[in-house]
Amino acid sequence: MKMEFQFIKHERSGYISTVTLNRPESLNALNTGIMEELEQVSRGFLNDEQSRVVVFKGEGKHFSSGADLKQSVSKQSMVMRRRSSALGARMIRAITEINQVTIACIHGAALGGGACILTACDFRIGSDDCFCGYPEVNLGINLQWHSLPLCVRLIGPARAKRMIMLGERERAETLLEWGFLDQVVPHCELEEATQRLAEQYVAQPPVAVQMIKQSINAVSGALDNAIMHMDADQNILSAMTEDRDEGMRAFFEKRDPQFKGN
Repeated sequence: MKMEFQFIKHERSGYISTVTLNRPESLNALNTGIMEELEQVSRGFLNDEQSRVVVFKGEGKHFSSGADLKQSVSKQSMVMRRRSSALGARMIRAITEINQVTIACIHGAALGGGACILTACDFRIGSDDCFCGYPEVNLGINLQWHSLPLCVRLIGPARAKRMIMLGERERAETLLEWGFLDQVVPHCELEEATQRLAEQYVAQPPVAVQMIKQSINAVSGALDNAIMHMDADQNILSAMTEDRDEGMRAFFEKRDPQFKGN
């Protein structure tokens, strides 16, 4: 049965499924609704025998600007706050656990949670004008959603520290050199390059390919849950600091924050 979505689009052509973030008016910012739908569609591929490759892309000018900072947050008990904070990690885990080969097709910005989605995929193709980064630290909070080890595995600890601790935007050329992106092409060739890579994996034997993917993920991420199981709790803690308030004020006032360590 085909699932109906409000914030994403899901289409399949032959053996290739495409999942499109579809909030272009908000730069595909990740609100609760789009995250729940991404988790749902990702889990749905477990029962999809026809799809061999899943492509993730964004509608409009950008892949995703990251978490939707304008979304109002309702008052919750700490019990429910901890459960709500785990949604991002569930979404990322659902993407990493897709059996099929996954490819991120990136144009424009892929920031914060948007960059997390990229690292949850098997491969990343970017346009030459794309840029990625983790600006969370500039808001006084940690990188969560179990995404820190995904970045470390792609670019190594030193570059991951630079990328995550400074929160700067990195250009496509740098991301390719670091290994964060697998391929960079002119913007006009992005769709064609993504299709070409997808067709390469479509032509491979799906049972063998999917077992190999699962084994590599299991080996490379063996300690992820043991280390990152409390990143949502760390985020709740950092969100209660004065630095978090200062980071948010500075963001909306378009100025540099003045952090004091409180």
